[in-house]
Amino acid sequence: MTAPTTTPREPRVRAGRAGFGALLRAEWTKFRTVRGWTIGMIVAVLVTMGIALLDHSSCGGVTAPGGADVPGTGCSAPVGPDGKAVTDAFSFVHRPLDGDGDITVRMASLTGGRGPAGLQPWSKAGLIVKAGTRPGSVYAALVVTAGHGVRMQYDYTGDIKASPGAVPAAASPRWLRLVRSGDAITGYQSADGVRWSAVGTVHLHRLPPTVQAGMFATSPASAQGGSTRGGSAQSLGGSGGGGARTLATARFDHIGLRGAWPPGAWTGTQVGGGPSPDAGFRQAAGTVTVTGSGDIAPYVPAVDGGGVAVERTLLGAFGGLIAVIVVAALFMTAEHRRGLLRVTFTAVPGRGRVLAAKAIVIGSVTFAAGLAGSTAAVLLGERLLRSNGAFVLPVGTPTEIRAVAGTAALLAVAAVLALAVGTILRHGAGAVTAVVTVMVVPYFFASPLSVLPAGVAGWLLRVTPAAAFAVQQTTPRYPQVSAPYTPGNGYFPLPPWAGFAVLCGYTVLALGLAAVLLRRRDA
Repeated sequence: MTAPTTTPREPRVRAGRAGFGALLRAEWTKFRTVRGWTIGMIVAVLVTMGIALLDHSSCGGVTAPGGADVPGTGCSAPVGPDGKAVTDAFSFVHRPLDGDGDITVRMASLTGGRGPAGLQPWSKAGLIVKAGTRPGSVYAALVVTAGHGVRMQYDYTGDIKASPGAVPAAASPRWLRLVRSGDAITGYQSADGVRWSAVGTVHLHRLPPTVQAGMFATSPASAQGGSTRGGSAQSLGGSGGGGARTLATARFDHIGLRGAWPPGAWTGTQVGGGPSPDAGFRQAAGTVTVTGSGDIAPYVPAVDGGGVAVERTLLGAFGGLIAVIVVAALFMTAEHRRGLLRVTFTAVPGRGRVLAAKAIVIGSVTFAAGLAGSTAAVLLGERLLRSNGAFVLPVGTPTEIRAVAGTAALLAVAAVLALAVGTILRHGAGAVTAVVTVMVVPYFFASPLSVLPAGVAGWLLRVTPAAAFAVQQTTPRYPQVSAPYTPGNGYFPLPPWAGFAVLCGYTVLALGLAAVLLRRRDA
């Protein structure tokens, strides 16, 4: 490892009189007097920010060899009540409801339509109350699924499973009732239309006085119809893309309305999609048959297309991390090699205090540099992606702040880890190699490159310091969503702060060992 071109200035610290604040100032003076260390931090900022500016992805992050957008990938998605992207496509047979009221139906059957694949486990149909027919508007639905029972689903991420045993799972036909009382929507089910059991009650914010309510059917794409690297991205019945289109057909009869329903006829609407020759509804002799395709669910981007996650703009952090590791390791090993540590230890009682002061200085400087680089990367990277026509998945402000500040904290703690390893090994090149091997290499091969099997990648990102990169993740996973939550698809096996805690644990252990060795060794 090349030594810094400037020798650190050794401030005078009188033994017994120097407080810890004076020691901190002395270590800061050492850091800023070495031009190579300052340049290294500037490089970390520029690399963290610069890689985001090299991303020229366009529509959905998928481009053809010639640079044109790939048809069918989609450049946008509806935004749900919580500001997140959603999938909202289904066949809706509805009438206006001007206040409180309820609708009761008997769902006689749920079968596969005339699509190329059969009925999917998350194909669903039932009753729904929705603020309007605009995709992304608030809703609550009582649904019967093909493979997951009866559920109360609402606002795309909410999901309540019916209590087991209330109605026999195999009961068919099945009676359904949806009741509105103000902003409260309650779903009931029954096997005979006489004895009813509640499935759940939800409160919908911003629900207007007049809503659209009625029957619906939808069916996600089949996973067998297409291929994606790492598998299909199925959601609450949804597929992230690439699968064969499927249809669900539900037949409703014994339709009863109570409450503020104005006179009128049922209207059919294809929510979130254009006209389809094999989707829609038929009404005859008191029976309504609805055929639909699509999904009502959280948005799950496909592996090779769809939206671009915010954390993609932070990909440059792994490059900035390498620069930070080099500077932090040399912050200790350069002084050891030149014999300056012996001078410091002579002037300051307690070698552990010197290590603590160095850790605070390098951690603080790195955090400031990382915060500047990651903030610029997200702000400029998102703007560039949108200007190229890419669909950047919307996230809440707290989540975005966590990703940015978490990246800065990741770099800072990694710098302290490199300092501790440098203290243990007393060799700059060895310390840099060790920290890069346990942190940068596992992350790079498990996530951006995705060259490792999903199981191996997940294991590495649980037990190595690279787990800390989970703090950057902004695309959530849902308990009720079936999807390939693998590192190759942008999902870490640990929650954000749990992954960061793994790095902190390694750093604390390394600092403890370094402190012990400092006390036992000659400088």
